[in-house]
Amino acid sequence: MDQFEQNSGLMAHSDLTISRVGSLTAIINRIEEAVETETAAIRTDMNFDLKASNARKSRCLYELNRAMKNLTVEDLVDEHKEGLLRLRGKLERNEAALLAHLSAVSEVANLMKSAIQHAEADGTYSAGEFGWAKS
Repeated sequence: MDQFEQNSGLMAHSDLTISRVGSLTAIINRIEEAVETETAAIRTDMNFDLKASNARKSRCLYELNRAMKNLTVEDLVDEHKEGLLRLRGKLERNEAALLAHLSAVSEVANLMKSAIQHAEADGTYSAGEFGWAKS
């Protein structure tokens, strides 16, 4: 390999790294937007499509993993580090909203279960009605 080929290879690697680092900010911003939208919607919109939101977040996180592949800590600028810290905080708030949502869903399911059990236990189908119960 001659000097030109070596320099071309280094230049191509350098351009690729710069391209990845440049797109990293855009990807972090997209993930932040998706997480913020989901967090707000979970708290306010009863018809929010959680499945579609999860798919969007998954695609964004996949993009983030691809963009960060082969990057080193030295490749990241302060803007990226700050963006990742902001993202972490937003993900923590999102997790709290999701846990509250799941807790509410669980509570409603338990209320429905209790109501069904109570309705079934009104004596209509009890063993005593059919003379099977022993007094």
